[in-house]
Amino acid sequence: MTTKQIEASILGQTYRLACSPETEAALLEAVARVDTEMTKVRSHSNVRGTDRIAVMAALSLASELVRLQESIRHGEAFPAEEIRRTMRQMNEQLGAVLGQNEALEAR
Repeated sequence: MTTKQIEASILGQTYRLACSPETEAALLEAVARVDTEMTKVRSHSNVRGTDRIAVMAALSLASELVRLQESIRHGEAFPAEEIRRTMRQMNEQLGAVLGQNEALEAR
């Protein structure tokens, strides 16, 4: 796997990060999300110090992740792969039924 270096800015601080070309877009999206969350914490609270802002942002993002996982467990949200698998199964079943129907009409 090829690794490349990218530069990313979070809360005005530049970081050099290593990633594969396949994961670069997702990493940049994550960087933007972290930067947004840290900027929000800094501007909407009395928290000072980058380390404390980072912890508060991490807690906020972790809380969001836990809520999403709970909603998935309760059937309120579905992971994309599960949706794709279900759609494939439905298409296969539909194809089988249509194939049976065509065979009956040909008789």
